[in-house]
Amino acid sequence: MSTTLPGLRPIERTQLSQEHADTIRATLPLVGSKIDEITPLFYATMFERHPELIDNLFNRGNQKQGAQQRALAASVATFAAALVNESVPDPRDLLERIGHKHASLGITPDQYQIVHDHLFEAIVKVLGADVVTPDVAAAWDAVYWMMAESLIGFEQDLYAQAGVEIGDVFRRGEVVRRRELSEDVLRFTVAAQDGQAFPAYLPGQYVSVGVTLPDGARQLRQYSLVGEPEGGAGTLTFAVKRVAAVDRLPAGEVSNWLADHVQEGDVIDVTLPFGDLVVDVRGAEPLVLVSAGIGTTPMLGILQALHADGAQRPVTVLHAEANRGADVFAAERAALVADLPHGRLITWYGDPQAGQDLDPGTAADAAEPREEAGAGEAAAAGREAGARGAEVRTGRLDVAAAGLPDDALVYVCGSNAFLQGVREQLSAAGVADERVHFELFAPNDWLLG
Repeated sequence: MSTTLPGLRPIERTQLSQEHADTIRATLPLVGSKIDEITPLFYATMFERHPELIDNLFNRGNQKQGAQQRALAASVATFAAALVNESVPDPRDLLERIGHKHASLGITPDQYQIVHDHLFEAIVKVLGADVVTPDVAAAWDAVYWMMAESLIGFEQDLYAQAGVEIGDVFRRGEVVRRRELSEDVLRFTVAAQDGQAFPAYLPGQYVSVGVTLPDGARQLRQYSLVGEPEGGAGTLTFAVKRVAAVDRLPAGEVSNWLADHVQEGDVIDVTLPFGDLVVDVRGAEPLVLVSAGIGTTPMLGILQALHADGAQRPVTVLHAEANRGADVFAAERAALVADLPHGRLITWYGDPQAGQDLDPGTAADAAEPREEAGAGEAAAAGREAGARGAEVRTGRLDVAAAGLPDDALVYVCGSNAFLQGVREQLSAAGVADERVHFELFAPNDWLLG
C-alpha cells in the first residue's frame, strides 16, 4: 500500500441549487427532530426486504443499540447542514472517515440505491406526503446523491489504491498467534491463507474481521492494527477486547466469539487495512496522542512506526484508564515512548485508590499479567521508561494540565463521551479544529466531524 492516502474529490457547496438550498434550510430542523422516528422504520423495512444486509454486513449489536441507525441518517443531515451553512465545518473530513469505514466493509455502489430507496420511503411515512412535497423530496434527493457520489468516488479510489476490484477486500486469514494479555484483552496475529501476504499498512489503520456465528450470520467488527506484525512481514496483528452485556446493551458478538472460540490454526475473514487516522511519521511538527481504554491500540501502531523511523519530533502521549489492572498495554507504551528522544508520557488512572501509590515502574509491572512470554522484558522496559520521565496521575485526563506543545497535531481515540470531553478541553486550550483528528470505536464517529 502507498505511504499516502487518496483524498476526497472537492465538494462544491454551489452544486446545490439555490432553490434546493432554501428548501433544505427550511426543512432541516424538522428532519433532524424526527431522526429517531425515521431511522428505526427505515432499517426495519430495509432488513425485512434485504435480510442479507443484517446477516452479513450491518453489525447486529450496533443495530440493537440504535447507534448505527442514528448515525447514518444523522450523517446525511450533517452533510446537508454543511452544504447550506458555511459556518458548519467542511464535510470532507466527515466523508473521508465514512469512506474508509465503507471500504473496510466492502461497500459497493449498488448498495447506495438500496439505502436511498428505504430511507426516503421512511421519511415520507414519518413526515407525511403533505410535508414531503415533490419540491422537498427533490431537494433532499439532491443532497443524498451529492453525498453518495462523493463517497462512491472516494471509495473507488481506496479500492484502486489497494489494487482490488470494488468491494473485494476480504481475505481468509489463519490465526498464527493468539496472546491473552488479560481476562478481557487478547491479541491475534493472522497470515493470509491464500499464500498472498497481507499488504503493508499505515500506522493507525484498522481491519474488519468477520466470523460466522452459530446461526449462520457472518458478523463484522473493526479492530486497530497494533504495532509491528508479530508473525513477520505480511501478517496483521490486532487487539480484541471482550464486550460484556450492560443494562440494555448487548454483548459484543464478534469480540466475544473471537475470545471464546478462535484459536491458533483457525481461519477467519480479515480485510485489507483501511482508516484515515494516520500519521506522517517523518513529519516535524509536535505530535500529541490522546487515548482512553482500548483506544490506545491505534496509538501503539503510530508509536511503533515513529520508533522504527527514528523520529526526532516532540511526541506527547496522554492516556486514561479506569485502573492500572486494566492498562494491559502500559509497559509497551512506556517502552516505546521512552525510546523516543523527545517523548513524554502521562497516564491517568480514574480509581485514586488503585493509582495513588503508583510510579511508572509499578504500573508497567502490572501491565501484562497473563503474557506467556516477554513479560519480564516488557516490565523492565516500563521501569526504564519511568526513570526517563513517564508520569502517572489519578483522576480524569486533563489536557490543559499536560501542557501541550504549540502548533501540535493532536490524534484522539476513545469512547464517544471521552472524545467529546477531550474536544472541549482542546477547544478551551486554543487548539484549532483542523489540527485535531479523531477515531471512535463506534458507528457514529463522523458526528464529531
